[in-house]
Amino acid sequence: MEPALVFLHCFGGSGRSWNGVISALVGRRCVAPDLRGFAGAAEWVGDYTLGQFVQDLKELVVSQNLGRHIVVGHSMGGKIALAYAATQPPDLHSLVLIAPSPPTPEPIPAAERERLRTTHGERAAAYTTIQKITYQPLPMPLLEQAIEDILRSSPVAWQAWLEQLSREDISATMAKITVPALVVVGEADTTLGADLQNQAVIPYLKAARLVTVPRAGHLLPLEDPQALVNAINIQNSMFYFSDD
Repeated sequence: MEPALVFLHCFGGSGRSWNGVISALVGRRCVAPDLRGFAGAAEWVGDYTLGQFVQDLKELVVSQNLGRHIVVGHSMGGKIALAYAATQPPDLHSLVLIAPSPPTPEPIPAAERERLRTTHGERAAAYTTIQKITYQPLPMPLLEQAIEDILRSSPVAWQAWLEQLSREDISATMAKITVPALVVVGEADTTLGADLQNQAVIPYLKAARLVTVPRAGHLLPLEDPQALVNAINIQNSMFYFSDD
């Protein structure tokens, strides 16, 4: 049986960010939660630490009886996936990291970090954010969805990522990751693109390969879901998802 797939969305995203990917994965068991503090989980009360996100993921795997599984993490979700993999879960098969936030502090420019910090909750600011990180304009329904997801984010979770979690350095734990990883980035991603992945992610992983997607930016699950389906279906690298 093929491993189950657990999808972890980006900062300001939601589980529905993966709808275009999941709809094409016919016959695969897929779970795409809203992470604590975001979208449908915005009212979640508790800590906002990487350790807590990892614990949430472990509890999800158990409660859903997923067994052998692949974690697909995008941006913020990618950093959570790395932290999770470093705990060496026994049923973790492999990782698909989509423009992941690195295990080192994420190099968000100071001016952009401040813009994000001070404008959360403003529709115009959310629109600006999406325009900055996509290569081509999103279709209107997806654009509205992305804006709504940002606006639904808990202010506490939003600030916690910007001020604490994105700055956290977990690179010392990366040597504990033993499963293979496929890193996928949009060729036009100016946020967490190929250069950063080659410098701050790939060197920390024992078995990793980088794949770039042409004519795409940072929001790959919305911009080119088929490219992610191809990666998950092993069309780009059979070795990385083999059970050998």
